Amino acid sequence: MTSTPSPAEPHPTELRAQLESLTTEAFRPELADIDQLPTDDIARIMNGEDHTVPGAVAAQLPAIAAAIDATADRMARGGRLVYAGAGTAGRLGVLDASECPPTFNTGPDEVVGLIAGGPSAMVEAVEGAEDSRELAAADLDGLGITALDTVVGISASGRTPYAIGAVEHARAHGALTIGLSCNADSALAAAAEHGIEVVVGPELLTGSTRLKAGTAQKLVLNMISTITMIRLGKTYGNLMVDVRASNEKLRARSHRIVSLATGARDEAIESALTSADGEVKTAILMLLADIDAPTATDRLKRTNGHLREALHG
Repeated sequence: MTSTPSPAEPHPTELRAQLESLTTEAFRPELADIDQLPTDDIARIMNGEDHTVPGAVAAQLPAIAAAIDATADRMARGGRLVYAGAGTAGRLGVLDASECPPTFNTGPDEVVGLIAGGPSAMVEAVEGAEDSRELAAADLDGLGITALDTVVGISASGRTPYAIGAVEHARAHGALTIGLSCNADSALAAAAEHGIEVVVGPELLTGSTRLKAGTAQKLVLNMISTITMIRLGKTYGNLMVDVRASNEKLRARSHRIVSLATGARDEAIESALTSADGEVKTAILMLLADIDAPTATDRLKRTNGHLREALHG
């Protein structure tokens, strides 16, 4: 299937009118003299602004939970989680995706972050990239998007063509779609199967959506990836039992996780981790069920990596 052609982009005058109607772009006259305040006063104001973000996220928890359950269902059947956004929103998606392999031992293609303009857009603006629905469709086609995948379009304004185009193209291919924005009644939420609109209000600096809107998006992305991984059995209680020990700090963390889960002595933990080739989940199962590494590995395969189920099997 192919994506539908993009409608003509709005005339500059129309675009200015659109932006002026957005809560995230609203001007706050009470802060017009903020540059003349002492630094500690500005910091206090910013801190107060940030305190309002969790409440805005809380108002969307039912929508967030529904989107997560749908995502976990698809991923359990082999689907991928794909974030798509431009600018700050895109960078936040790439950041969340990049943290999943070391935290949850996901493959590099299981959670993917797409940013308008490609990797170079992580550090510098790519002119015009965020305005292209076709670019989003091409990026998704490059991944070979399928009906098992989940695509999360991220845009503070909720009007970014790249994010909307990604959601529209993914939905046309049968993928699950989520639209995360920070304005009510957004085009992005309307285009997606699951709309999440975290309305944080006008920013301290007019239109600087890397502030409250960025914080809100990061909080929601934390929930989407973390809770999805919990649902997929990537944790045991609140322990990261699928952590990938790729450096000394993570090797020490792996040992500590096994210790917290089993209460075993250091020597037994090190022996189990060595036999399990560093796989924390396997080592825990070995120690708690008193079985060898091949048996533990087989049990985990039969339970799709769910440690609690493997302990009863």
